[in-house]
Amino acid sequence: MWRDVAQTLQAKLAVLNGLRSYAPGWAVSLVIVIVALAIALVLHAAILAAMRRALRDRQTYLRTVLDATKEPTRLAFVLAALAIALPTAPVDSDTRIVLGRILALATIGLIGWIALTVLQISANLYLLRFRTDVADNLMARKHLTQVRVMVRVLDTVIVLLTLGFALMTFDSVRQYGISLFASAGVAGIVFGLAAQPVLSNLIAGVQLALTQPIRLEDAVTVQNEYGWIEEINATYVVIRLWDLRRLIVPLNFFIQQPFYNWTRQAAANIGSVVLYLDYGAPIDRIRDAAAEIVAQSKVDDARVVNVQVTNASAQAIEVRALLTARTIGATSDLCAEVREKLIGFLQHEYPQALPRQRNEIAEAPSRKAAQPPHAPS
Repeated sequence: MWRDVAQTLQAKLAVLNGLRSYAPGWAVSLVIVIVALAIALVLHAAILAAMRRALRDRQTYLRTVLDATKEPTRLAFVLAALAIALPTAPVDSDTRIVLGRILALATIGLIGWIALTVLQISANLYLLRFRTDVADNLMARKHLTQVRVMVRVLDTVIVLLTLGFALMTFDSVRQYGISLFASAGVAGIVFGLAAQPVLSNLIAGVQLALTQPIRLEDAVTVQNEYGWIEEINATYVVIRLWDLRRLIVPLNFFIQQPFYNWTRQAAANIGSVVLYLDYGAPIDRIRDAAAEIVAQSKVDDARVVNVQVTNASAQAIEVRALLTARTIGATSDLCAEVREKLIGFLQHEYPQALPRQRNEIAEAPSRKAAQPPHAPS
């Protein structure tokens, strides 16, 4: 099929090339290029329309793949048409060399583009089997994080390789392109730049993908800020804070610095409600009230772990209730609900249990009692 298309295109271009006796060479070359581009674009559009009709009743993902590969395949058709058309164009040898160099660079860029597209499509196809919109999504978040981080790292590698091949097409800078692929050169570049922030973050990204101290949508506390992992990029992590701010943290921070990960093992976790009460507070009644509030709560899988007096000071005692639910968000909602209702319960039933300040006032002695007795006369 492709051989017939190429032969037909060459025959038409040869007819156009015969017009150079009637028009200048640059005009004939321009017409040849325009005709070649028009044929390539029309042919690509026709094939794309036929494939869309064939996939009309198929899976939605196949149509998405077709849309994702539309631009690279269009460029491939254009480059193929120009490669066929330019040899027939009436141009001098220097211009032909320049055009050939441009086509070579465009072909290298196209190969890199195709590699990036194939990598993205493969990652999306692999992630189709995992769902993150369920309560127990630990395994899905694990694979999603690994794939997303590795895709970003491989994207960087593909771009570097593409630039290296592009440099090798120029004689003056060929040695720089070759050095990107020489083992000693690659080792020297990696170890020489490992101390630089960008490359150190890139290496940290590979470590995060393999060891996974954090995953997407993990609940973390970083620098005394509580939030969820929203994005893991090639060099930094975006944390969505509880008040919808975004905390940007370098990737190597999670390798070098300690932080809290509240959902490292499972989506559920334990939350706490701390109340400071008077020494006369009825602990058993508070324990029963907390159990009743949790039993009546609409939060999924809500449970009371325990209610204990965890500390005492000269002014008050510290009562802590540990609670848990299906997810960290549900646990946070449960803690807020129990805290509000326990305070209301104490205000109505046991107001004397709320913290109070005690001051002892000593009665001053009377003046008469303070005077010493008179001596006998």
